[in-house]
Amino acid sequence: MSHAVARLRTARLARCVKPFHARGSRSLRCAGCRLVPSHCLCAWRPRIAAQSAVCLLMHDVEALKPSNTGWLIADVLADTTAFAWSRVEVDAALPVLLGDPQWQPYLVFPGEFVAPERVVSEVQPTAGKRPLFVLLDATWSEARKMFRKSPYLNSLPVLSLQAEQLSRYRLRRSKRDDHFCTAEVAALCLEQAGDQRAADALNAYLDVFSQHYLAAKAPRAVNLTDPLHQRLSQFL
Repeated sequence: MSHAVARLRTARLARCVKPFHARGSRSLRCAGCRLVPSHCLCAWRPRIAAQSAVCLLMHDVEALKPSNTGWLIADVLADTTAFAWSRVEVDAALPVLLGDPQWQPYLVFPGEFVAPERVVSEVQPTAGKRPLFVLLDATWSEARKMFRKSPYLNSLPVLSLQAEQLSRYRLRRSKRDDHFCTAEVAALCLEQAGDQRAADALNAYLDVFSQHYLAAKAPRAVNLTDPLHQRLSQFL
């Protein structure tokens, strides 16, 4: 099954002048879930209807990384779009999407780095419009640069999330526990918008993906009947 992030990955690979080698990328991997075949996740992929949508603005090689969690968002939510970020060039389809009257876009970013008049702390119901969450899919240092150097995003309200839980993401650890991976941020946005089932499915899928990914690195077998898989099975 192809989705926005998979298509972006294919396009990025076509532009590579030399092979891209992320950690673990030399292993034979499933084209559907990016895991080694012995730990394939494709049979566990949920597909959940939601009122909200997600727009991923992805830093250069994010779509190529096997550990990228923007891919998981696109697996779960059909209304996921993905664009490659560039400081000097903007995909013409991105401003068209952001200006589409069916959507109310929110740029998701910490409010402490934003002018107060742009910041909102919750999703505002807007008649005739669905929430569209714009996520900067990158490392924290890259995301800050993307925020500063993307003037076409300056007109968007900034949704600043106040999450109480610590990050559960274990594949590319930030030095700060309050730095969430992209899939965790998307789940928090979905909760804000009232798409609780989609948020729960994405969280469950992230947990199982992380478990399979780390088990494949060990390597060790995965118990497909454990509580994490049982929780995810509710959304299949």
